Amino acid sequence: MTVSRTFVIGDIHGAHLALLQCLKRADFNYQEDRLIALGDVCDGWPQVDACIEELLLIKNLSYILGNHDYWALKWARQQELSDFWLQQGGQATVNCYPEGMPSTHVKFLSQADLYLVVNDCLFVHGGILPDTPISDQDYQTFLWDRSLCDLALRLKEQYLERKLGPYKEIYIGHTPTIRAGSYLPINSGNVWMMDTGAAWSGPLSMMDIQS
Repeated sequence: MTVSRTFVIGDIHGAHLALLQCLKRADFNYQEDRLIALGDVCDGWPQVDACIEELLLIKNLSYILGNHDYWALKWARQQELSDFWLQQGGQATVNCYPEGMPSTHVKFLSQADLYLVVNDCLFVHGGILPDTPISDQDYQTFLWDRSLCDLALRLKEQYLERKLGPYKEIYIGHTPTIRAGSYLPINSGNVWMMDTGAAWSGPLSMMDIQS
């Protein structure tokens, strides 16, 4: 696949206007550029359906499954509703699909990667166990684990530059940087934290990984 530029975007959470703003401000080319989305297009703001339709327009899209996507997919396939999920933003997703999630959107989420490695860079929603071979880890770590993020933040607070895991760079979502007082992506060593809190009170962030 030949692409012009490669971008990574944090958790979208149904924020269609923010997604459009990011793509426009980056002068993103839907046919030539590549976008790697770190998961959780579902739950939060009430335009999940519009966000997925927008992502489907991108020729060179790589989509990583997030924990909220996992919950939404469970509902779409099994009509399984839980109060916990609904309170965590799931109600907005349900409201988007009064007649159920269409097969194209179910397929989109079903085909998402658990993680992606490109040019020695790892892209994953939640995190990894940096000292464990990735082949020995499971989807629960990839979707929910925050230990990598927590360790990277502790190292940054101590002004320590340390490589975590075997990859040149690791891009993660899942844990909003606004919890650490930042409305921008946070870099610590080789880890980039890209979820800047678009689900709730923060912005959506997208970054050219080569610049």
